[in-house]
Amino acid sequence: MPTKATDKKPGRKLVIVESPAKSKTIAGYLGEGFEVTASMGHIRDLPQPSDLPAELKKTSVGKFAVDVDNDFEPYYVVSANKKKTVAELKAALKGAEALYLATDGDREGEAIAWHLLEVLKPKVPVYRLTFPEITKEAIQRALLEMRELDTPMVDAQETRRILDRLYGYEISPVLWRKVARGLSAGRVQSVATRLVVERERERMAFRAASYWDLTGTFSPLSGGERQSFGAKLVSLDGARVATGKDFTDLGELKSSTVARLDAETAESLATELQTSEFAVRSVDTKPYTRRPAAPFTTSTLQQEAARKLRFSSRVTMQVAQRLYENGYITYMRTDSPALSDQAVNAARRQASELYGAEYVPDARRVYKGKSKNAQEAHEAIRPAGDSFRTPAQVAGQLRGDEFRLYELIWKRTVASQMADAKGSTATLRLGALATGPDGKTRDAEFSASGTVITFRGFMAAYEEGKDASRNEQDTADDGGQGARLPNLTAGDKLGAEEVAAVGHETSPPPRYTEASLVKVLEELGIGRPSTYAATISTIMDRGYVRTRGQALVPSWIAFSVVRLLEEHFHDYVDYDFTAELEEDLDRIARGEAGRVDWLNHFYYGDRKVTGLHTIVNDLGEIDARKINSIEIAEGITLRVGKFGPYLEKPLDPDAEEGTEPQRANVPEDLAPDELTVEKAIELMNSSGTEERVLGEDPETGRSIVARDGRYGPYVIELIPEVTEEELAKQPVEYYKNGKPKPPKKPVKEKPRTGSLFASMSLETVTLEDALKLMNLPRVLGTDEDKEITVQNGRFGPYLKKGTDSRSIGSEEEIFTITLEQALEIYSQPKQRGGRVAAPPLAEFGDDPVSEKPVVVKDGRFGPYITDGVTNITVPRSMAIEELTREMALDLLAEKRAKGPAPKKKTASRAPAKRKVAARK
Repeated sequence: MPTKATDKKPGRKLVIVESPAKSKTIAGYLGEGFEVTASMGHIRDLPQPSDLPAELKKTSVGKFAVDVDNDFEPYYVVSANKKKTVAELKAALKGAEALYLATDGDREGEAIAWHLLEVLKPKVPVYRLTFPEITKEAIQRALLEMRELDTPMVDAQETRRILDRLYGYEISPVLWRKVARGLSAGRVQSVATRLVVERERERMAFRAASYWDLTGTFSPLSGGERQSFGAKLVSLDGARVATGKDFTDLGELKSSTVARLDAETAESLATELQTSEFAVRSVDTKPYTRRPAAPFTTSTLQQEAARKLRFSSRVTMQVAQRLYENGYITYMRTDSPALSDQAVNAARRQASELYGAEYVPDARRVYKGKSKNAQEAHEAIRPAGDSFRTPAQVAGQLRGDEFRLYELIWKRTVASQMADAKGSTATLRLGALATGPDGKTRDAEFSASGTVITFRGFMAAYEEGKDASRNEQDTADDGGQGARLPNLTAGDKLGAEEVAAVGHETSPPPRYTEASLVKVLEELGIGRPSTYAATISTIMDRGYVRTRGQALVPSWIAFSVVRLLEEHFHDYVDYDFTAELEEDLDRIARGEAGRVDWLNHFYYGDRKVTGLHTIVNDLGEIDARKINSIEIAEGITLRVGKFGPYLEKPLDPDAEEGTEPQRANVPEDLAPDELTVEKAIELMNSSGTEERVLGEDPETGRSIVARDGRYGPYVIELIPEVTEEELAKQPVEYYKNGKPKPPKKPVKEKPRTGSLFASMSLETVTLEDALKLMNLPRVLGTDEDKEITVQNGRFGPYLKKGTDSRSIGSEEEIFTITLEQALEIYSQPKQRGGRVAAPPLAEFGDDPVSEKPVVVKDGRFGPYITDGVTNITVPRSMAIEELTREMALDLLAEKRAKGPAPKKKTASRAPAKRKVAARK
């Protein structure tokens, strides 16, 4: 419902924004005569092609809900869950003297405003109103700077929507046919997946190299200052000592001019140097200056929140959205690090008040974006207002994640206008001659460096985090790095308190984290930073990527998808090509290119460029088996199958017909780079096609064997094949003309099977156990003319009486529970799920809408949020620990807004005719 600044009166002005939270905040700042309401985001979109009217399904609109033969005209419909909202907006518009479209000032917001115009068809003056922050000052300025709708921006956003529909709907079906159902391809998500897969390929090809160096602890032998300091061996006999960066990913030295120490040499040298005379050879002192980081853009905010707050990109954007809508920060979707004059003045003034005038430079700092395809329509993300509220001042209103993110933004903004950190960096070179048992001497030179900060400057407020890098051990033990060194001059004598040999191994390229993936996507110019959170969530939800700690690990199915795209849709996962698409969309937004011409070029191509339509139609035959196969070792191939990845060995040429190849399941938690040759051989040796014969069933005489299957170990009875003699004994059937019919093979009997209990193993299961397992469910007796059985299920052992199921304690009870015990269980009130309800995973108090407690529970499909009326699954990309009350309430509100899921149509009933909104 609308949020009113005043009661309805003639001459009132209607303001439409996207969200209720934003409308509530704005209503508090507007003067008399304004009514503020929310559209709840987009009110219409492209429908699924299956939802198009029957008369359109066989036309050029039918495949994409876009008329590809008529200037790519989109067919929009008002979303089913937004019809009520549209009705309310139309009702609110009646009697209004003017309409103010105050959606966000980016392409998405401009498109929402355009859709509102198209659907509401107002007959009163319409004004476009945008503001970078929701404060009284910003809204008053915006009312003086109203403008027309930006048509090129709308065209760019519409082009992006149509482009993504063409890309996804043309390429995704190829993935369904050749890899697996339910997969999807996307302009940005496929490239992001490729980045993660390529990094894993690098890790799989990586071969570690070992190398050694020496570290030492030294102190001056004369003078008053006897401070000890650490140093590291950097050269031996004039040759630089090899470090991790001197090796290729195949473990080979890049240059023959460096000295690679082995364990024996390093330990011998350390022993010899322990008693050698060391002296300072040089002292080099340089001034140290460090500048503050620029204010946050969308990308850098996601990166830093991941590093310092351990937020996922999605959580960062959700929290930032709430801070913006409630007037605490400026708009959070921006590529610009620039600050307005008011913000610069506020930051400088606050830095001076909190830290002193000397912490503010004479000249204000000006920042410019460095990323490709940056859109700089907005300023940087900063605290809202012409004067900033300190974290202490908002501590009473903000809690948890909101407070932590606000504090991060505040610190970064204020620090960006503070003075440089100053100091000095000293580098010492010290050395000694080591004499070996053979009398030969070797010249060993060590290095130590230390930085002394004499003026902290911006570091008093904030210091930027860093991502993990390769071969960090080369700097982690760099003696005196970062420490104050004693005051020494060349020639000063030093004593070696300790000299130790240290072994290292080169490290593979680090996996991407959300922070580093966001960083590289922005550097490559792929997608928009405002969409990165959704992109990363999508590749996780699709099963392409999972997290291990903060690292992003690709699945084997992602390898298959990326391989197919690389081999058959190369341009569409090419980094430069994708960045050029983004630049083209920016050109449309600037009015430098036309929407229709560009879409024609992309989809149909021209003499120089092949369009997507032609590529898909001329694909030819794709070898699905090849696409889903990766050679792990000689004679061992990983295959991505319907039920997951598995290893397979080829059959011997002389194998009997019908023999199955040896296979082994790949553990789900095994990362691709951990499936080494040795691990593959181990898995094959521990699995294989061999089975353990347990004996014969005394009743049937059939063999009972234990096997390891894709869903775990199980037992099965072997049913012998029907022999020729048995077929010949079958009664002969005749056609109507009197000729005998060929003998039919009898319907194959389904063998009895049974999964092993968790307490059982292939090595220890007995024939007796197997017969019990195969004879489940076990009948206990009857009650009220209903049979009571006990069996094992997906969620554990349970009793069943008709439709009434009750869980029992353990799998072992399946064979021991009696009818009396079962009746006792059924005499008790039924608990949820047949067992005592587990305590909630999290509790968030009462929901303001339903006024019922909001909790997180563990369901059969994973954790979900519920108030007892509305349920919403916790997104796979979001950890339970990251959930806040505000996030839980937002997710429930979104689910309520969508309404109940539509019921599936049944074959027995003709579908009801439905009205569809008119085409644009």
